[in-house]
Amino acid sequence: MQLSVAREKARLEAKQFSSDVEYYLALTPRQLPSRYFYDALGSALFEAICHLPWYGVTRAEQRLLVAHGREILAALDPVAALVELGPGNGGKLAILLDHVGDLQTGRSLTAHLIDVSPAALAAARSTLGSRVGLTVVTHQATYEDGLETFAQRARARSSTGRTLIVFLGSNIGNFDPPGAAEFLRTLRGALTCGDALLLGADLVKSPRDLILAYDDPLGVTAAFNRNLLVRVNRELGGDFDVDGFTHRAVWNEEARRVEMQLVSARRQRVRVPASRLDITFEPGEAIWTESSYKYRPNGVLEMLAHAGFAPIAQWIDDADGFALSLVRAV
Repeated sequence: MQLSVAREKARLEAKQFSSDVEYYLALTPRQLPSRYFYDALGSALFEAICHLPWYGVTRAEQRLLVAHGREILAALDPVAALVELGPGNGGKLAILLDHVGDLQTGRSLTAHLIDVSPAALAAARSTLGSRVGLTVVTHQATYEDGLETFAQRARARSSTGRTLIVFLGSNIGNFDPPGAAEFLRTLRGALTCGDALLLGADLVKSPRDLILAYDDPLGVTAAFNRNLLVRVNRELGGDFDVDGFTHRAVWNEEARRVEMQLVSARRQRVRVPASRLDITFEPGEAIWTESSYKYRPNGVLEMLAHAGFAPIAQWIDDADGFALSLVRAV
């Protein structure tokens, strides 16, 4: 029975991928949704990006979690459930859990991990699964669907502890401003008054530093970007010539975002049978694959306030320009 359910889920996910590719590649400008970066290879490449000297987000966030993890948990004592959206390899949540100690003595704690990538969920479970007193529940789903499943379970049981949603890595920056506002309202809807959200946000900094973070000299981010085409070819029968597209990252000052694109190096025809696409790309024509919005500290708190949260604390890593904000649902 479980195998049949897994197969049906995989079939529906493949159908959604095909439908999204058909829709987004037909837009002007052509696009591919960034959520499809994270197949097994894409997840591994992103983990490599996090170790690059030019990409400071992960290190900044880790420093803040090490320095303030106890304050975060103490503000919500007791915590009954941690919900992490996009847990990666589970390393950042592990840092936070290192501070549990006497704060949770004798109390049960459940970590709900939500991600579309089975590889990321497996890695995070491996990192966290051996911790005494911690129950790990994985949800292979979009953030929205995973949150809905969690909220339904939470409503079905009574708990004396708080829920903390953890949304790190500046993933909020992948939403455009209206989308970010709507998604934060979705997060608020999954919580009850007194529960909390821990949000990571990358801050505006020099254009040079931003471009280096998204177009590194080693070409790891370029490989991460171009792997989208590899995935389309593998899963949807596409015939993209991966060498025929170059990686480009630009800083849009007016919109305060880094834009990642795949640029056609020549005139070429591409077919994607599963998505019923037959496209001709002109030289220099781009596929927009990601927008990463950058913030100012006060702007983060204002955005959260509009979504129904009140500030508890905000910590800034000045070295790499990153903010960690802890807010309470009101």
